[in-house]
Amino acid sequence: MANVLPFPSNMRIAKRVEQMAPSGIRAFFDLVLGMKDVISLGVGEPDFATPWHIREKAIHSLEKGYTSYTSNKGMPELRLEISKFLAERYKISYDFNEEILVTVGVSEGLDLAFRAILDPGDKVMVPDPSYVSYGPVVELTGGEVVRLKTDIKTGFKITPQSIEDCYCQGVKAMIINYPCNPTGTSYNKKELREIAKVIIKYDLILISDEVYDELTYDFDHTPFATLKGMKERTIYLNGFSKAYAMTGFRLGWAAGPADIIAGMTKIHQYTMLCASITAQIASTEALKNGFKDVAMMKREYLRRRNYMVGALNDIGLPCHMPQGAFYVFPSIKSTGMKSMDFAKDLLNKKKVALVPGSAFGQELDDFIRISYASSYDNLKEAVARIDEYLKESKHGKKTRR
Repeated sequence: MANVLPFPSNMRIAKRVEQMAPSGIRAFFDLVLGMKDVISLGVGEPDFATPWHIREKAIHSLEKGYTSYTSNKGMPELRLEISKFLAERYKISYDFNEEILVTVGVSEGLDLAFRAILDPGDKVMVPDPSYVSYGPVVELTGGEVVRLKTDIKTGFKITPQSIEDCYCQGVKAMIINYPCNPTGTSYNKKELREIAKVIIKYDLILISDEVYDELTYDFDHTPFATLKGMKERTIYLNGFSKAYAMTGFRLGWAAGPADIIAGMTKIHQYTMLCASITAQIASTEALKNGFKDVAMMKREYLRRRNYMVGALNDIGLPCHMPQGAFYVFPSIKSTGMKSMDFAKDLLNKKKVALVPGSAFGQELDDFIRISYASSYDNLKEAVARIDEYLKESKHGKKTRR
C-alpha cells in the first residue's frame, strides 16, 4: 500500500477562524465546570422557567403531531403575530410575508444580517463594549470591525460625537444593542433621534439588536425603526429568549426592508432551512398571552437591579445604574487587578463566578460583568462573599469607601 501523506495541519482550518480568539465568557466558565457550591452570576440567561402556558402549548403541539418543517420564513401564524405585536405596541408596520423572517435565535438573525449586506472588506462599527459575538461574526463574513468606543463617563452610551470620531471610509453598517449586554445601558427617544441623524448623514445600515427591549426599567423602550428615516435602513432583531425566559427554544426574528429580508432568507434556506416548529408554536403563544409573565419577571429584575447597584457601590466597586437587561458592570480599577485575575481569584477563594471585562475587549480589564438573573438570596450571598474577598485581600483597603 502506498504511503499516504498526512494532510498539512496548517491547511485544515480557514485563517480567519484559526486567528479568531475563543469566547472569553466560555473560556472562563470552562473553569467553573465541576466546582461545587459556586454561585454563578455569569451566564446571561433568565433564572425563571418558561411560563407554563407556553410550555404546555409546545407539549400539546408535539402530542398533536406537529413535527414537520415550516416555511423557510417561519410559520405564517407567527409572522403575522409578530407584525400585529409591532403595530399594536409600537405603531410600526411590517408586512408579515415580505418584511419578517423567523430565525434560530437572535444569534442566527445577526449572522444572516451581516452575511446578507457585507462584501469582503466592508466595515462595520461595533460598540466597545458589546456582546462578544458581534465582532467575530463580522469577521467571519469577511467584513472588518471598526471599534466604536464608549466609556463610563457617558454610562457606556454611544453618542453622535463618538460615531463621528469612529466613522471612516468604507464603513457600511453599524450595530447597536439596547438595553445592552454587558452594561445594561439603554437610550431614550431623544438620545436615539440624535444618533439617527448621524446614521442618516453617513447613509449607514443599522443592525439593531433589541432582544432585551421588554426589560427596560426607567423609560419606555423605543425601537430604532420607529424613528423618522430609520425604518428603511434598519435591520430590527428581536426574540423570545430573554423577556419570555425561552433561551432553550432558540427562536428569534428579523424585521426590515423587503430586499434585505429576502437576502437573509436566501441564506437561511441553504443553511438552517427553518426554525423548530415546536419553538414557533410556543412563541406564538408567548406573543398572544405572555404579557403578564413578562411584567412579573421585569418587576423582579428591577428589584434585583436596585439592590445590586446599591450593594456593589457600598462595598467599594463603583457601578453605574443600568437602564435595562439584567447585568451590572462595576469597576474593579481600585483593586489594581486585571479582570481575569480578579475573576479567577474570587472563584477559587469565594466560589462566586462572574465574567471578566476582558471578555468584551482588552480595554475593559478594569470591569467585571455580573448577571442578576439569579435569586435575590443568591445575590445577597454573592455580594457578602465579594465583600469578604475585598476585605481579606491585599487590595481590600483600596476598594473600601
